[in-house]
Amino acid sequence: VQLQASGGGLVQAGGSLRLSCAASGRTFDSGTVGWFRQAPGKEREFVAAIRWRSYSTYYADSVKDRFTISRDNAKITVYLQMNSLRSEDSAVYYCADTPQTWNSGSVRYPNMYAYWGQGTLVTVSS
Repeated sequence: VQLQASGGGLVQAGGSLRLSCAASGRTFDSGTVGWFRQAPGKEREFVAAIRWRSYSTYYADSVKDRFTISRDNAKITVYLQMNSLRSEDSAVYYCADTPQTWNSGSVRYPNMYAYWGQGTLVTVSS
């Protein structure tokens, strides 16, 4: 599986961006796709995840009610709509994929994902 993340950029606080994660070579119709982010000097942290079959979604508390994860079945693409952006949302955002479906508490752990995209930079100016 190859993941191509795109859509990052520079935006003012309060603005919006939509990130895309296009998957190629995804031969399994199951699993979980997640978005993570990493700011300079910080650990990679969970942002959101979506179950491939059920479309169930999960969010970090810090982005709940501001970010929305979704997927387009035809395009095999997962989106992260980010609204009401804050300076603390600035980071490199990565999408990740796995054919596995674990309990909901495990979707936030990076080491549970087998495939990673290259990351896209989001900078929010205050």
